[in-house]
Amino acid sequence: MYMKNTLRCALIAVAAVAGISQANAQWTGPKKKRDTLIEVKYGSLTPRNRTDADMQAFRSYGLGQFIHWGIYSIAGNEWNGVSARGGAAASEWIRSWGGPTAPKDWTKTYDNLYKQFNPKNFDAKRWAKQAKEMGAKYVIFTTKHHDGFALWPTKYSDYNVSASPYKKDIVKQIVDAYTAEGIDVYLYFSILEWNNPNYMGKAPQTDEEKARFDKFLQYTRNQLLELESNYPKIKGFWFDGTWDASWKSAYQFTYNLEKELREKHPGLIIGSRFRNDEHGSRHFDSNGVILGDYEQGWERKLPAEFEWLNGNDWDAVMTIPPNGWGYMKDWSGIYTKTTDDLLDMLMHSVSMNGNFVLNFGPDGNGNMHPEEDKIAAEIGKWVKENAEAVYGVRHAALTPSKLGYFTQKADQLYLTIFNQPVNGIVRIAVPKNATQVPGSAALLVGGKSLTLKQSDMGIDLDKNTYYDVLLPKDFQPSQAFVIKMKLVAPKAKTTKLMDAKM
Repeated sequence: MYMKNTLRCALIAVAAVAGISQANAQWTGPKKKRDTLIEVKYGSLTPRNRTDADMQAFRSYGLGQFIHWGIYSIAGNEWNGVSARGGAAASEWIRSWGGPTAPKDWTKTYDNLYKQFNPKNFDAKRWAKQAKEMGAKYVIFTTKHHDGFALWPTKYSDYNVSASPYKKDIVKQIVDAYTAEGIDVYLYFSILEWNNPNYMGKAPQTDEEKARFDKFLQYTRNQLLELESNYPKIKGFWFDGTWDASWKSAYQFTYNLEKELREKHPGLIIGSRFRNDEHGSRHFDSNGVILGDYEQGWERKLPAEFEWLNGNDWDAVMTIPPNGWGYMKDWSGIYTKTTDDLLDMLMHSVSMNGNFVLNFGPDGNGNMHPEEDKIAAEIGKWVKENAEAVYGVRHAALTPSKLGYFTQKADQLYLTIFNQPVNGIVRIAVPKNATQVPGSAALLVGGKSLTLKQSDMGIDLDKNTYYDVLLPKDFQPSQAFVIKMKLVAPKAKTTKLMDAKM
């Protein structure tokens, strides 16, 4: 009644398509386990499910913010009236635009856009305040995208913010402002650099190619150590652009680089996208062990089942337009996710022990898109009222509900309802052998007590019993709402009924 499952089903329908390749199977279904293990020398460097304070904090975030910002924001997903829908590349990929629709000398034009980069309205404190009001607990900020333009004054490249009219260190302003608001900062860093003469997509073969790519590897190491040194308050890195054969061939170098980054920044959190093992396996080594501290493959997708995650920590990063990460001037004519869509995804994520990270793409002047401002305010209002069901919660081992999502904190069970039942009965399936069952129920907002009763439905071979929460007849919410239940020991065993003989 409140919101149909259309978008949710669409998101996970992609994940259920038959005939998917094994390379993508880890994001579209259960992870395939090897029958026999093989030797892996360049595998994981950290224990699975770390228990230190930094990783515990990661598990409690719930909601995060992603910010894609750079000189591509000047273009705004179009040039001379041609947008991605007319042949241009996606907003943050627009430098790679080629073919008959691309402007003449487009690469040269793009590479000189930094001379116009002067975001006079940029205010990191304003952004951080908005993120705080939205309820974000961490931010992932783009230090450098695939175009190679660095938003900090790196010593290792002239192609950085200090060469622009703006000149000032943007990364420092972000780190300081968000940290001051109590929001943890993670830095996005693209390995791939389109305009770097020493980068190549293929694995280097000749001595000359190997020498060139080694220069690129040392350059990358220098920039990452520089970021750690310049901004010691950061909590981790979010890597991108690591799929090319060249980077995959450097597995020994990347193994040692991750080790060095962790040694110089104890507690550092790195996602699974950074590197691969010596057999070319990315995200997970060839035996299925995660490479990093959390799954980083849930980009614009969500797991359909909790079991797909195999107990790994994870987060989902999501855009508001279909695939718009950087600034898009024109949102007309495309479906843009609503606040209700995004809240559904948020609760889907936290119900499966994940975090949900919403992307923002500011314009070239440093302003968020007006729709982003609106959505941030609406999410913030809902999250503030229902925070108890969002933050610091874990997966509840119950049969998933068609009405919404369960989350749990100690003996408190929460059901966030997106699909309000027309009969006013919220039915919860609980295993008959459960040691904890709902003992009382109330609306989270306002605290109104609700009638709760057990209902043995008598379905043949049913392993569940049912608890019905009755909603007031005059209860007509306009958004998702949360029912809070106190878990208690069952009062009595479920009545034993005869199963049918067939």
